[in-house]
Amino acid sequence: MTVARVKTAPPGNHPDGDGLYLFVSASFRRSWVYRFSWKGRRPEMGLGAFPDVGLADARDARDAARAIVRSGRNPIEARRTQKAEARSRPTFGDIADALIEAKAPGWRSDKHAEQWRVTLQGEAVASLRSRFVDEIDTEAVLSVLKEPWRKTPESASRLRQRIEAVLDAAKAQGHRTGENPARWRGHLAHLLPQRPAIEKGHHAAMAYADVPAFVTRLRQDDAIAARALEFTILTAARSKEVFGAVWTEVELDLEAGLWTIPAQRMKSGRAHRIPLSSPAAALLRKLWSRRTCDVVFESPRGGRPLSHVSMQKVLDRLDVLDATPHGFRSAFRDWAGNETEFPREVCEAALAHAIGDKAEQAYRRGDALEKRKALMAAWANHCENVKARNVVAIGRVG
Repeated sequence: MTVARVKTAPPGNHPDGDGLYLFVSASFRRSWVYRFSWKGRRPEMGLGAFPDVGLADARDARDAARAIVRSGRNPIEARRTQKAEARSRPTFGDIADALIEAKAPGWRSDKHAEQWRVTLQGEAVASLRSRFVDEIDTEAVLSVLKEPWRKTPESASRLRQRIEAVLDAAKAQGHRTGENPARWRGHLAHLLPQRPAIEKGHHAAMAYADVPAFVTRLRQDDAIAARALEFTILTAARSKEVFGAVWTEVELDLEAGLWTIPAQRMKSGRAHRIPLSSPAAALLRKLWSRRTCDVVFESPRGGRPLSHVSMQKVLDRLDVLDATPHGFRSAFRDWAGNETEFPREVCEAALAHAIGDKAEQAYRRGDALEKRKALMAAWANHCENVKARNVVAIGRVG
Protein backbone atom coordinates (compact mmCIF):
# COMPACT_ATOMS: atom_id res chain seq x y z
CA MET A 1 0.00 0.00 0.00
CA THR A 2 1.16 3.53 -0.77
CA VAL A 3 0.31 6.85 0.81
CA ALA A 4 -1.58 7.79 -2.35
CA ARG A 5 -3.62 4.59 -2.06
CA VAL A 6 -4.36 5.35 1.59
CA LYS A 7 -5.78 8.75 0.59
CA THR A 8 -7.92 7.44 -2.29
CA ALA A 9 -9.03 3.98 -1.17
CA PRO A 10 -12.83 3.43 -1.35
CA PRO A 11 -14.94 2.28 1.63
CA GLY A 12 -13.95 -1.15 2.94
CA ASN A 13 -10.98 -2.99 4.50
CA HIS A 14 -7.66 -2.70 2.69
CA PRO A 15 -4.75 -4.94 3.81
CA ASP A 16 -1.21 -3.64 4.07
CA GLY A 17 0.38 -6.86 5.32
CA ASP A 18 1.23 -8.67 8.57
CA GLY A 19 -2.22 -7.95 10.01
CA LEU A 20 -2.38 -4.22 9.28
CA TYR A 21 -5.58 -2.97 7.59
CA LEU A 22 -6.85 0.41 6.51
CA PHE A 23 -10.60 0.67 7.22
CA VAL A 24 -12.52 3.24 5.19
CA SER A 25 -16.06 3.93 6.38
CA ALA A 26 -19.04 4.78 4.20
CA SER A 27 -18.41 8.44 5.08
CA PHE A 28 -14.77 8.04 3.97
CA ARG A 29 -13.27 8.27 7.45
CA ARG A 30 -10.01 6.31 7.46
CA SER A 31 -8.53 4.41 10.41
CA TRP A 32 -5.93 1.72 11.04
CA VAL A 33 -6.66 -1.73 12.49
CA TYR A 34 -4.31 -4.53 13.51
CA ARG A 35 -5.77 -8.07 13.37
CA PHE A 36 -4.00 -10.90 15.12
CA SER A 37 -4.63 -14.46 16.27
CA TRP A 38 -5.23 -14.95 19.98
CA LYS A 39 -6.48 -18.15 21.59
CA GLY A 40 -8.52 -19.19 18.58
CA ARG A 41 -9.97 -15.77 17.91
CA ARG A 42 -9.12 -12.85 15.58
CA PRO A 43 -9.39 -9.69 17.71
CA GLU A 44 -8.88 -6.23 16.23
CA MET A 45 -6.74 -3.52 17.77
CA GLY A 46 -7.30 0.09 16.72
CA LEU A 47 -4.11 1.99 15.89
CA GLY A 48 -5.54 5.46 15.22
CA ALA A 49 -7.11 7.51 12.45
CA PHE A 50 -5.56 8.78 9.26
CA PRO A 51 -4.11 11.38 8.70
CA ASP A 52 -3.19 11.82 12.41
CA VAL A 53 -1.50 8.41 12.13
CA GLY A 54 0.27 8.09 8.82
CA LEU A 55 1.20 4.93 6.97
CA ALA A 56 4.70 4.71 8.45
CA ASP A 57 3.38 5.29 11.99
CA ALA A 58 0.72 2.62 11.52
CA ARG A 59 3.34 0.12 10.40
CA ASP A 60 5.52 0.93 13.41
CA ALA A 61 2.52 0.43 15.73
CA ARG A 62 1.71 -2.88 14.03
CA ASP A 63 5.30 -4.09 14.45
CA ALA A 64 5.26 -3.19 18.14
CA ALA A 65 1.97 -5.04 18.62
CA ARG A 66 3.30 -8.11 16.75
CA ALA A 67 6.32 -8.16 19.08
CA ILE A 68 3.98 -8.24 22.08
CA VAL A 69 2.03 -11.13 20.54
CA ARG A 70 5.27 -13.06 19.97
CA SER A 71 6.14 -12.53 23.64
CA GLY A 72 2.93 -14.34 24.59
CA ARG A 73 0.88 -11.35 25.60
CA ASN A 74 -2.27 -9.77 24.22
CA PRO A 75 -1.33 -6.29 22.88
CA ILE A 76 -4.81 -4.93 23.65
CA GLU A 77 -4.52 -5.96 27.29
CA ALA A 78 -0.93 -4.71 27.39
CA ARG A 79 -2.09 -1.28 26.19
CA ARG A 80 -4.85 -1.16 28.81
CA THR A 81 -2.34 -2.03 31.52
CA GLN A 82 0.03 0.66 30.27
CA LYS A 83 -2.73 3.30 30.36
CA ALA A 84 -3.74 2.25 33.87
CA GLU A 85 -0.15 2.52 35.03
CA ALA A 86 0.16 5.93 33.41
CA ARG A 87 -2.89 7.15 35.31
CA SER A 88 -1.35 5.98 38.59
CA ARG A 89 2.07 7.51 37.80
CA PRO A 90 1.92 11.26 38.38
CA THR A 91 3.89 13.68 36.28
CA PHE A 92 6.23 16.32 37.63
CA GLY A 93 3.47 18.84 36.89
CA ASP A 94 0.93 16.85 38.93
CA ILE A 95 3.21 16.81 41.99
CA ALA A 96 4.23 20.47 41.54
CA ASP A 97 0.62 21.68 41.38
CA ALA A 98 -0.35 19.59 44.41
CA LEU A 99 2.66 20.91 46.35
CA ILE A 100 1.74 24.54 45.62
CA GLU A 101 -1.84 23.91 46.75
CA ALA A 102 -0.68 22.18 49.93
CA LYS A 103 1.85 24.86 50.90
CA ALA A 104 -0.19 27.94 49.91
CA PRO A 105 -2.09 28.29 53.25
CA GLY A 106 1.23 28.60 55.08
CA TRP A 107 2.60 31.38 52.92
CA ARG A 108 2.24 34.88 54.33
CA SER A 109 1.65 36.69 51.05
CA ASP A 110 0.00 36.09 47.71
CA LYS A 111 3.23 37.26 46.08
CA HIS A 112 5.12 34.29 47.53
CA ALA A 113 2.53 31.86 46.21
CA GLU A 114 2.61 33.55 42.81
CA GLN A 115 6.41 33.21 42.66
CA TRP A 116 6.11 29.45 43.18
CA ARG A 117 3.39 29.21 40.52
CA VAL A 118 5.41 31.21 37.99
CA THR A 119 8.45 29.02 38.63
CA LEU A 120 6.76 25.60 38.64
CA GLN A 121 3.95 26.20 36.15
CA GLY A 122 5.81 28.34 33.61
CA GLU A 123 8.16 27.92 30.69
CA ALA A 124 11.19 27.34 32.92
CA VAL A 125 10.09 23.78 33.74
CA ALA A 126 7.94 23.07 30.67
CA SER A 127 10.19 20.16 29.69
CA LEU A 128 9.71 18.55 33.12
CA ARG A 129 5.99 19.04 33.72
CA SER A 130 4.76 16.39 31.28
CA ARG A 131 7.30 13.77 32.32
CA PHE A 132 6.54 11.09 34.89
CA VAL A 133 8.04 12.28 38.13
CA ASP A 134 9.85 8.97 38.68
CA GLU A 135 11.69 9.49 35.37
CA ILE A 136 13.23 12.84 36.27
CA ASP A 137 16.98 12.32 36.45
CA THR A 138 20.08 14.48 36.74
CA GLU A 139 20.23 15.04 32.99
CA ALA A 140 16.65 16.32 32.95
CA VAL A 141 17.32 18.71 35.84
CA LEU A 142 20.53 20.02 34.24
CA SER A 143 18.74 20.62 30.94
CA VAL A 144 16.47 23.06 32.78
CA LEU A 145 19.14 24.71 34.94
CA LYS A 146 22.24 25.16 32.77
CA GLU A 147 21.15 28.15 30.72
CA PRO A 148 19.54 30.23 33.52
CA TRP A 149 22.42 29.27 35.82
CA ARG A 150 24.72 31.15 33.46
CA LYS A 151 22.46 34.15 32.84
CA THR A 152 20.53 34.66 36.11
CA PRO A 153 22.20 32.55 38.82
CA GLU A 154 20.11 33.88 41.69
CA SER A 155 16.81 33.03 39.97
CA ALA A 156 18.24 29.71 38.81
CA SER A 157 19.15 28.85 42.37
CA ARG A 158 15.56 29.40 43.51
CA LEU A 159 14.39 27.30 40.56
CA ARG A 160 16.69 24.46 41.63
CA GLN A 161 15.41 24.62 45.21
CA ARG A 162 11.80 24.40 44.06
CA ILE A 163 12.49 21.50 41.71
CA GLU A 164 14.20 19.76 44.62
CA ALA A 165 11.13 20.39 46.79
CA VAL A 166 8.82 18.84 44.17
CA LEU A 167 11.00 15.74 43.85
CA ASP A 168 11.24 15.42 47.64
CA ALA A 169 7.44 15.61 47.85
CA ALA A 170 7.16 12.89 45.20
CA LYS A 171 9.51 10.64 47.18
CA ALA A 172 7.57 11.27 50.40
CA GLN A 173 4.40 10.16 48.59
CA GLY A 174 6.04 6.98 47.33
CA HIS A 175 6.32 8.04 43.69
CA ARG A 176 10.13 8.13 43.64
CA THR A 177 13.04 6.27 45.17
CA GLY A 178 16.72 7.04 45.51
CA GLU A 179 18.57 10.34 45.79
CA ASN A 180 17.13 13.64 44.66
CA PRO A 181 18.75 14.63 41.32
CA ALA A 182 18.18 18.32 42.11
CA ARG A 183 20.17 18.15 45.37
CA TRP A 184 22.97 20.71 45.51
CA ARG A 185 25.38 19.49 48.19
CA GLY A 186 27.37 16.51 47.02
CA HIS A 187 25.60 16.36 43.66
CA LEU A 188 24.84 19.38 41.44
CA ALA A 189 27.60 21.27 43.26
CA HIS A 190 30.01 19.10 41.24
CA LEU A 191 28.20 19.67 37.94
CA LEU A 192 27.34 23.39 37.94
CA PRO A 193 29.69 26.32 38.58
CA GLN A 194 29.66 27.81 42.04
CA ARG A 195 27.53 30.94 42.10
CA PRO A 196 29.43 34.12 42.98
CA ALA A 197 28.76 35.35 46.48
CA ILE A 198 26.07 38.02 46.47
CA GLU A 199 26.76 41.02 48.60
CA LYS A 200 23.85 41.53 50.95
CA GLY A 201 23.27 45.24 50.93
CA HIS A 202 20.48 47.75 51.23
CA HIS A 203 18.13 48.63 48.44
CA ALA A 204 19.50 51.44 46.30
CA ALA A 205 18.14 54.66 47.77
CA MET A 206 17.88 58.23 46.56
CA ALA A 207 19.46 60.82 48.85
CA TYR A 208 16.69 62.48 50.83
CA ALA A 209 17.88 65.90 49.67
CA ASP A 210 17.02 64.88 46.10
CA VAL A 211 13.54 63.59 46.91
CA PRO A 212 11.68 66.96 46.57
CA ALA A 213 12.96 67.53 43.04
CA PHE A 214 12.11 63.95 42.12
CA VAL A 215 8.56 64.25 43.51
CA THR A 216 8.09 67.37 41.35
CA ARG A 217 9.14 65.39 38.26
CA LEU A 218 7.02 62.42 39.34
CA ARG A 219 3.86 64.52 39.50
CA GLN A 220 4.27 65.39 35.84
CA ASP A 221 3.70 61.71 35.02
CA ASP A 222 -0.04 60.99 35.05
CA ALA A 223 0.27 57.18 35.07
CA ILE A 224 -1.43 55.32 37.93
CA ALA A 225 1.93 53.65 38.69
CA ALA A 226 3.43 57.12 39.23
CA ARG A 227 0.67 57.88 41.75
CA ALA A 228 1.40 54.58 43.50
CA LEU A 229 5.08 55.49 43.73
CA GLU A 230 4.27 58.98 45.02
CA PHE A 231 1.99 57.46 47.67
CA THR A 232 4.75 54.99 48.60
CA ILE A 233 7.15 57.88 49.11
CA LEU A 234 4.71 59.96 51.17
CA THR A 235 3.74 57.07 53.45
CA ALA A 236 7.19 55.38 53.67
CA ALA A 237 5.33 52.10 53.14
CA ARG A 238 6.60 48.95 51.48
CA SER A 239 5.69 48.72 47.83
CA LYS A 240 3.84 45.42 48.25
CA GLU A 241 1.67 47.06 50.92
CA VAL A 242 0.78 49.82 48.48
CA PHE A 243 0.07 47.41 45.62
CA GLY A 244 -2.32 45.46 47.84
CA ALA A 245 -4.17 48.48 49.24
CA VAL A 246 -7.96 48.40 49.04
CA TRP A 247 -10.44 51.17 49.80
CA THR A 248 -11.86 49.44 52.86
CA GLU A 249 -8.48 50.03 54.56
CA VAL A 250 -8.65 53.81 54.08
CA GLU A 251 -10.41 56.46 56.17
CA LEU A 252 -10.38 60.00 54.77
CA ASP A 253 -11.54 63.06 56.69
CA LEU A 254 -11.52 66.76 55.91
CA GLU A 255 -7.90 67.28 57.02
CA ALA A 256 -6.09 64.07 56.16
CA GLY A 257 -6.82 60.45 56.95
CA LEU A 258 -5.67 57.04 58.11
CA TRP A 259 -4.62 53.91 56.29
CA THR A 260 -4.85 50.70 58.29
CA ILE A 261 -3.06 47.70 56.79
CA PRO A 262 -4.36 44.39 58.21
CA ALA A 263 -1.96 41.97 59.87
CA GLN A 264 -2.09 39.40 57.08
CA ARG A 265 -0.63 41.90 54.64
CA MET A 266 2.21 43.03 56.88
CA LYS A 267 5.70 41.56 56.94
CA SER A 268 5.61 41.64 60.75
CA GLY A 269 2.23 39.90 60.92
CA ARG A 270 0.84 42.85 62.94
CA ALA A 271 -1.70 45.42 61.75
CA HIS A 272 -0.13 48.79 60.96
CA ARG A 273 -1.76 52.22 60.98
CA ILE A 274 -0.29 54.93 58.76
CA PRO A 275 -1.44 58.53 59.30
CA LEU A 276 -1.96 60.17 55.94
CA SER A 277 -0.49 63.60 55.37
CA SER A 278 -2.55 66.14 53.48
CA PRO A 279 -0.79 65.43 50.13
CA ALA A 280 -1.23 61.66 50.58
CA ALA A 281 -4.92 62.07 51.41
CA ALA A 282 -5.43 64.44 48.48
CA LEU A 283 -3.88 61.88 46.14
CA LEU A 284 -6.32 59.23 47.37
CA ARG A 285 -9.32 61.53 47.03
CA LYS A 286 -8.53 62.04 43.34
CA LEU A 287 -8.31 58.29 42.83
CA TRP A 288 -11.53 57.73 44.80
CA SER A 289 -13.44 59.99 42.43
CA ARG A 290 -12.69 57.70 39.48
CA ARG A 291 -12.51 54.27 41.17
CA THR A 292 -14.05 51.25 39.43
CA CYS A 293 -13.29 48.55 42.02
CA ASP A 294 -12.05 48.13 45.60
CA VAL A 295 -8.38 48.18 44.57
CA VAL A 296 -6.81 51.59 45.30
CA PHE A 297 -4.04 51.45 42.70
CA GLU A 298 -5.87 49.61 39.95
CA SER A 299 -4.10 48.21 36.91
CA PRO A 300 -4.99 49.90 33.60
CA ARG A 301 -6.33 46.49 32.60
CA GLY A 302 -8.96 46.91 35.30
CA GLY A 303 -10.16 45.03 38.35
CA ARG A 304 -6.78 44.07 39.80
CA PRO A 305 -3.72 45.67 41.42
CA LEU A 306 -0.80 47.06 39.48
CA SER A 307 2.04 44.74 38.54
CA HIS A 308 4.73 44.49 41.23
CA VAL A 309 7.29 45.91 38.75
CA SER A 310 5.24 48.94 37.71
CA MET A 311 6.86 51.39 40.15
CA GLN A 312 10.35 50.38 39.06
CA LYS A 313 9.27 50.95 35.48
CA VAL A 314 8.34 54.52 36.44
CA LEU A 315 11.85 55.05 37.82
CA ASP A 316 13.33 53.59 34.65
CA ARG A 317 11.13 55.83 32.53
CA LEU A 318 12.36 58.88 34.44
CA ASP A 319 16.00 57.73 34.04
CA VAL A 320 16.49 57.19 37.77
CA LEU A 321 19.15 54.50 37.77
CA ASP A 322 20.38 54.56 41.37
CA ALA A 323 17.14 54.11 43.34
CA THR A 324 14.43 51.53 43.97
CA PRO A 325 10.88 51.99 45.29
CA HIS A 326 11.86 50.31 48.57
CA GLY A 327 14.86 52.63 48.87
CA PHE A 328 12.61 55.59 49.61
CA ARG A 329 12.03 54.06 53.05
CA SER A 330 15.76 54.47 53.64
CA ALA A 331 15.61 58.06 52.39
CA PHE A 332 12.77 58.73 54.83
CA ARG A 333 14.69 57.15 57.74
CA ASP A 334 17.88 59.07 56.95
CA TRP A 335 15.92 62.32 56.75
CA ALA A 336 14.11 61.65 60.03
CA GLY A 337 17.34 60.81 61.83
CA ASN A 338 19.45 63.62 60.41
CA GLU A 339 17.01 66.50 60.03
CA THR A 340 14.44 66.13 62.82
CA GLU A 341 14.29 65.55 66.56
CA PHE A 342 11.63 62.87 66.50
CA PRO A 343 12.52 59.99 68.85
CA ARG A 344 13.99 56.87 67.31
CA GLU A 345 11.03 54.73 68.37
CA VAL A 346 8.61 57.06 66.55
CA CYS A 347 10.66 56.88 63.35
CA GLU A 348 10.92 53.11 63.56
CA ALA A 349 7.20 52.80 64.25
CA ALA A 350 6.54 54.77 61.08
CA LEU A 351 8.36 52.02 59.18
CA ALA A 352 6.49 49.26 61.08
CA HIS A 353 9.76 48.10 62.64
CA ALA A 354 9.64 46.33 65.99
CA ILE A 355 11.59 48.10 68.76
CA GLY A 356 13.41 46.21 71.51
CA ASP A 357 13.14 42.58 72.57
CA LYS A 358 9.89 40.65 73.03
CA ALA A 359 9.50 41.77 76.63
CA GLU A 360 9.81 45.44 75.68
CA GLN A 361 7.42 44.96 72.77
CA ALA A 362 4.87 43.40 75.11
CA TYR A 363 4.82 46.55 77.27
CA ARG A 364 4.91 48.92 74.28
CA ARG A 365 1.23 48.60 73.36
CA GLY A 366 0.79 51.92 71.55
CA ASP A 367 1.96 52.81 68.07
CA ALA A 368 2.69 56.53 68.70
CA LEU A 369 0.03 57.46 66.15
CA GLU A 370 -0.34 61.12 67.15
CA LYS A 371 3.41 61.70 67.09
CA ARG A 372 3.65 59.90 63.77
CA LYS A 373 1.00 62.23 62.32
CA ALA A 374 3.40 65.09 62.92
CA LEU A 375 6.31 63.09 61.54
CA MET A 376 4.50 62.19 58.31
CA ALA A 377 3.30 65.78 57.88
CA ALA A 378 6.91 66.94 58.24
CA TRP A 379 8.07 64.37 55.69
CA ALA A 380 5.38 65.53 53.26
CA ASN A 381 6.58 69.11 53.76
CA HIS A 382 10.10 67.99 52.90
CA CYS A 383 8.90 66.11 49.80
CA GLU A 384 7.04 69.24 48.66
CA ASN A 385 10.05 71.45 49.43
CA VAL A 386 8.29 73.39 52.19
CA LYS A 387 10.70 75.51 54.20
CA ALA A 388 12.79 73.54 56.70
CA ARG A 389 11.63 75.68 59.61
CA ASN A 390 8.35 73.75 59.56
CA VAL A 391 10.20 70.48 59.98
CA VAL A 392 12.20 71.75 62.94
CA ALA A 393 9.11 73.02 64.74
CA ILE A 394 7.23 69.79 64.31
CA GLY A 395 10.32 67.79 65.18
CA ARG A 396 10.13 68.98 68.77
CA VAL A 397 6.93 67.00 69.34
CA GLY A 398 7.30 64.19 71.92
